[in-house]
Amino acid sequence: MQESPFVLLHRLAIGYAIPRCLHAIAEIGIADQLEDEPKTATALASAAGVHAEPLERVMRLLCAHGVFEWRSGRFAHSAASRLLRKDHPQSQRPAVRMLGRAWQLRVFEELEYTVRTGRPSAEKVIPNGFGYFAEHPEEGQLFDAAMTVMAYDVIPSVLAAYDFSPFPVIGDIGGGRGHLLAAILQATPNVGGVVFDLPGVIASEPAPPSHRLERRSGDFFKDDLPACDCYVLKDVIHDWGDEDAKRILVAVRRAARGGARVLLLETLYEDGGNLEFVTLFDVHMMLAGGKQRTRSEFERLYREAGWRLERVIGTRSRLSIVEGVAI
Repeated sequence: MQESPFVLLHRLAIGYAIPRCLHAIAEIGIADQLEDEPKTATALASAAGVHAEPLERVMRLLCAHGVFEWRSGRFAHSAASRLLRKDHPQSQRPAVRMLGRAWQLRVFEELEYTVRTGRPSAEKVIPNGFGYFAEHPEEGQLFDAAMTVMAYDVIPSVLAAYDFSPFPVIGDIGGGRGHLLAAILQATPNVGGVVFDLPGVIASEPAPPSHRLERRSGDFFKDDLPACDCYVLKDVIHDWGDEDAKRILVAVRRAARGGARVLLLETLYEDGGNLEFVTLFDVHMMLAGGKQRTRSEFERLYREAGWRLERVIGTRSRLSIVEGVAI
């Protein structure tokens, strides 16, 4: 039976219950209490030190959305719930926890402010932007961990879609912990690279995993970027409005060696994948002052910043590789 308009509106209006249930389960660490054998809510609650009845009701809601499975009165893992375990090699628990933090929720609470004023609600909630993480180091560490784990499902697809071997030096701008660049160097012998990010991010990391990987700190709006043959920016440009995005690309162009390439790893609006995910992602970025862009929007940004859009390469993941050539 087709869903009635009444039910549709009410389901969407109360839909915030779903992510809040997911956030709570990730914070409590319920997935770590569940092994290969199904368990009752009572057993899980006892292991986690919480109350069984509300836990069961929360988990049954998540089961209805593919997180965990309900099997004759017991809960079992699904492919999604296994990613909430701390010991999973591709654990997404830090990302889910970060997306449920109070500052994130307050940004969404102020969505009406954005619609009425055209300004990102994040500027009202956390007016100092990324400086918030310097003032709240625990939140900063969680944010960095979330950015790292969110790359797990896209790095292999990027490596499979693009040949990095022609570039002696690759710069990963806004590269955080350097997980993407480290994977590129591991897959591409005789290539070196520099990861560039804010001083607090660079200082928080131990020694690079390879002598071919250098870490350099700075602010891409103020400081000189490293001279490289290829630049990679994963989910960086979508953080910013058009003017700031152009400033970043101009800074990259200024530092680039002759014939350099720039690769923006982004989720494009017209890629034809999961439209629901792209539009949701776009609203999320809107509240922070950024946006998801179309190919034509990237083409214009490139042109105004001294690049030429060469091609857009699809990958097996949500990301496309928007390749630009220095002109």
